[in-house]
Amino acid sequence: MREADVTECAAMGHTPRQALRAGLLSSSLCLTATVDGRPEAMFGLVVTNALCGEGAPWMLGSDAIYRHPRTMLRWGPRILSAMFDSTPVLENLVAEDNHRAVRFLRRIGFTIGKEVIMIAGTRFVPFSQERR
Repeated sequence: MREADVTECAAMGHTPRQALRAGLLSSSLCLTATVDGRPEAMFGLVVTNALCGEGAPWMLGSDAIYRHPRTMLRWGPRILSAMFDSTPVLENLVAEDNHRAVRFLRRIGFTIGKEVIMIAGTRFVPFSQERR
């Protein structure tokens, strides 16, 4: 798992394995991305408020996924569309210094908030997107 993702997991009180398991068990949509047949990322959507239509997208992966930026950008909108079928509002937190993740989130249409939220010594910023 990428060091940036390991740091985020630790701030949230999880080992990488615990975070992947929690994501798998709590997500309404959970997918695994493979590179050359090897699992390199897991991502999904946790519905956080069904009444208000809010969900938290998440992704944890290895450095290998960022060696395939075109594939990520090609699949990103399709996966977001599937997430928006469940919840019209997607929002979560990303570590402020997880620059690759922040850049990717912006590229696929998320707004990155400016409010810094400290969790276990790690600076997080909110990101969100609403169905258009």
